[in-house]
Amino acid sequence: MSHEAWTLHGQPTPGGVLIVSDHASAHVPADIELQISSELLDQHIAVDIGVAAIGVMLAQTPGIAAFQGGVSRLVCDCNRDEDAPGLIPLASDGHAIPGNALDDEGRAARIARFFMPYHAALADCLTADEPAFIVSLHSFTPALSSDPEQARPWHVGVLYNEDDRLARMAIPWLEGEAGLCVGDQQPYSGRLLNATMNRHAEAHGRRYIGLEVRQDLIGDEQGQAEWANRIGRLIAHLLQALPGKSQT
Repeated sequence: MSHEAWTLHGQPTPGGVLIVSDHASAHVPADIELQISSELLDQHIAVDIGVAAIGVMLAQTPGIAAFQGGVSRLVCDCNRDEDAPGLIPLASDGHAIPGNALDDEGRAARIARFFMPYHAALADCLTADEPAFIVSLHSFTPALSSDPEQARPWHVGVLYNEDDRLARMAIPWLEGEAGLCVGDQQPYSGRLLNATMNRHAEAHGRRYIGLEVRQDLIGDEQGQAEWANRIGRLIAHLLQALPGKSQT
């Protein structure tokens, strides 16, 4: 199933897991001109590198589906509140986005075209097949152009806002998995950047976990396959650990 604003891979299952990736695509529709170098569309400011492939791999497992954004975050960042300036960014990591200098009518049209259908479809998907939990899957750049001295050593970050139920189970598992360096609310806090999960998980009492994988670890097929396998095993661990599940 797909729409200009989103794509669903796999079959959602009640009691299963839904992988949600707001920034899975670098696509810019032909009728939108951002007025930036095409090279920027391959970088972190445009797309969460690696997460689309991981989501597709995970969705091949029965009980797991992947809901992915269909356009670049530079066109419309669906992991923002509707009134947030960064929803249609004028700049990202030091790069100006001149084509996003829209008037009120242009901004409203962009929101109606991408943001609204994305969140409506995600809400419908979750309501129709209530999952055991959601995995909010993103990736982060090892270094920011605007702050190249900032250390970002984590292999993966675990993000959350008020609901840390799954995070508290996932962090020790990830730390014990091949000696990963795990960031608790790193490289940024889920209390600040958690709009999609605030809207679709926390507001409804749904369990979720936010995972941010470092992009250089999943920039090729081998890394993507390794992390799909790792996240799949984490999902299995969390499903087994949920209340009401037998411990083996």
